[in-house]
Amino acid sequence: MCALPSPCAQRPPACTRTSKNSCAVLTSRSSGSCSNDFGRLLGANLKILRNIILQDDTEFVKVWSKTSKSLIAYESGRIYFDNYRCCYSSLLPEPEQLYELHKTPKTEKIEDALLCQCPLEDVLPNASEQKSCLLALTAHNWLYRLSADTGKMLQRVYLSSRFKFRSLGWDCPQETFYVKSIQSKQTALERQAGVDNNILMQVAVFQVFPLELVGMLEINKKVFGKTAVDVLLSQGVLAVSHSSRHVKLYSFEYIVNKFRIEKLALRQQCNGGEGIVGESPCGIPVNIHIHECPPVLFEMSYFENGVQIGGHPWHFIYTPNHKRHRGTHHICAITDGALAKNGVQDMKCDSLEADWIFFHPDDSGRVVHAGPSAINVLKIMAETGCDWKYEMVTDFSITAARDNSAPQVMVTSSGRTVIRRFQLLDDDPTQETFTMVKYEDELDLLAVIDITQAEDEGQAHLRLHDNKTGILLKRVPLKEPWDVTYSHDVDFDRDTIIHTVQEKNNTFCCYVYKMKRRPSDEP
Repeated sequence: MCALPSPCAQRPPACTRTSKNSCAVLTSRSSGSCSNDFGRLLGANLKILRNIILQDDTEFVKVWSKTSKSLIAYESGRIYFDNYRCCYSSLLPEPEQLYELHKTPKTEKIEDALLCQCPLEDVLPNASEQKSCLLALTAHNWLYRLSADTGKMLQRVYLSSRFKFRSLGWDCPQETFYVKSIQSKQTALERQAGVDNNILMQVAVFQVFPLELVGMLEINKKVFGKTAVDVLLSQGVLAVSHSSRHVKLYSFEYIVNKFRIEKLALRQQCNGGEGIVGESPCGIPVNIHIHECPPVLFEMSYFENGVQIGGHPWHFIYTPNHKRHRGTHHICAITDGALAKNGVQDMKCDSLEADWIFFHPDDSGRVVHAGPSAINVLKIMAETGCDWKYEMVTDFSITAARDNSAPQVMVTSSGRTVIRRFQLLDDDPTQETFTMVKYEDELDLLAVIDITQAEDEGQAHLRLHDNKTGILLKRVPLKEPWDVTYSHDVDFDRDTIIHTVQEKNNTFCCYVYKMKRRPSDEP
């Protein structure tokens, strides 16, 4: 907390301060010479934290572990166990339980959840809507809004008695989300009657802070095509995937404006007096009836892994729908579909696990292409003298340590020459191998997991690289063995490392590491 400056010691403008020393910054804060802009103050604090983490005498120590019989989820300082029924905070020196919900039958368990952070730019009339909450979808079609700190029920919405809803997803993070049903299947009665079930699934869309209904729509195969198999919403775009390895994108705003027959509000009377919107048994009626195909914004066929859109300027990444392109990633401009110069990325990985590629989440417009032995960060640049053509330029690369000293030609004890006919796999367990790349946005660090083999056990390290240059700044060992036959996930969040792993007998375990300073050897 900053004290108010005295009249004789006016605080210098935040933009003119040039002190870089952590001690000097903390001293200036204690005397009141700190910015009254919360964003600047938080940014300065995070720079200090980054400097402390990267010092040689700072280490990460395992402080806590817990097992579970169900999947473990982590997000923003909260660890969820037992299908989101039990929540622990990881912000303290050792995780502590925030709440535990009452046990429920399997028919009422939480299927999926989203964590909503409180809005900073808006002041809402209801104080409970201003705080962070957990949106939880249950197996019996209820959408709960729970306090993220206490688990207290704040609001609940009944979705439908006809459709089975299974998953949640963000359209625009912290603004709008959608609830998606399972795929509808033709019943035995419909087959006997010769009735075709053309409804693929149902999607309900909501705004958060406050929780308001946008609408409920059905995905009809007569409208979107008989090969449609799945849908999702992202950044105001409805994406429909087809079994023919084809994806089509539509404007959701256009769909709402053209096909929404009425605007519904939660807790209002349903048409015909059948009940209340969002309450049982009425649920949420379908109020967006799509009777004709909307204009297609973008469509593309792909071989595998779908299509990704991002970058500055807008580009998309896909693998062309032909087996000869297997293992390659093509980066093209979204305006005309033109392939960027050096836009075919091919690591030629000889490994059990394939390489992976994605747009960098730091909004720099870069592309991250990672494989077992290398991580390439690429920039989208305009070609020299041609502003409408683009090329992919390597910003930096991170390479794994490899021992290539094994001789290709060996001589046996009898003097016979043997030529080696095979090469080691890129993810050979005897070699250092990359398995995970994540971005810590608040510290501006790339977190990379590398695996090496030590005494018949996999040994994992969390590597921290500078996000702008790729320089290795720190390497943190994880104490527990890393068995590649089981699934792992590692989150690096400020001063905390969370390692979740599926172990034998289908049990799950969470390990938490905290930053600590090693005591000085000097008296």
